Amino acid sequence: MNSVIIRAVIVVTFALIFYSVAVITEQKKSAVTRRILFFLTGGVLLDISSTLLMIIGSTNIPLTIHGCIGYSALTVMLIDAILVWRHWIKNGSSTMPRRFTFTQELPTVGG
Repeated sequence: MNSVIIRAVIVVTFALIFYSVAVITEQKKSAVTRRILFFLTGGVLLDISSTLLMIIGSTNIPLTIHGCIGYSALTVMLIDAILVWRHWIKNGSSTMPRRFTFTQELPTVGG
């Protein structure tokens, strides 16, 4: 197997661990803490890195079904991280709503 792909697999495994620690801790505490932000941001950055390594190491074109599923998952993780950071900036380490939805953090028209 290509050494770049092996590195990508190792990096994506760490991304999964980081992101999982962040999400599970946030769900248990129902709050955002610096630790959660660290693991969430680290998980997203590691996932971006592993995606780039997979693109570099792959002999296929970047737009395969597998690639599109990965890109869409990365996009959702990035949106989640942006919304959690936005909540942190607005509210500090206050509790998160139990059923956190996109509409709670998206700006409304006209305000």
